[in-house]
Amino acid sequence: MNLYLRLLWLAVTAWMRPPAPILGPARTRFRVWPSDLDVLRHVNNGVYLSMMDLGRMDLMSRAGVAGRLARRGWYPVVVAQSIRYRRSLRLFDRFVIETRVLGWDEKAFLIEQRFERGREIVAHALVRARFLSTTGETVSPAEVLAVADHVPPMPVIPEHAARWNADHSAWPAPAEL
Repeated sequence: MNLYLRLLWLAVTAWMRPPAPILGPARTRFRVWPSDLDVLRHVNNGVYLSMMDLGRMDLMSRAGVAGRLARRGWYPVVVAQSIRYRRSLRLFDRFVIETRVLGWDEKAFLIEQRFERGREIVAHALVRARFLSTTGETVSPAEVLAVADHVPPMPVIPEHAARWNADHSAWPAPAEL
């Protein structure tokens, strides 16, 4: 329920945040609440992943494409993600999730998300995400980007992220294992 309230809050307060370029970055502010904590009194590792969903939704919303994608029946799904935790977030800490699109291939987007508390990076993640249609088809990144008003050329993907993306895009499907 906590994340639904945060999603609602992001939607209601969207007009107060500046627009973001389609590739980002978008900086989304949060605070740690009691429902985010595990028994060790720091943010549960699964909560980080759910908050990353909100950061990606905020980027799409502030870039002006969330509504356009929804009207077409297109929605994002995570197909792979890796996160490195460097520090703990504790009760009432304020932090920012910075979300940016590093690039894409024929099937999916490569997204970087960083959790920052002040100038300190608390966690860093790479996400491979693609779009699906409510009718069941896969939507290519080219089709997704076509709904944006302006798309800059694809940035040069950092080598470590390109290797990670290639490894995950080549991973066999469960039926192939």
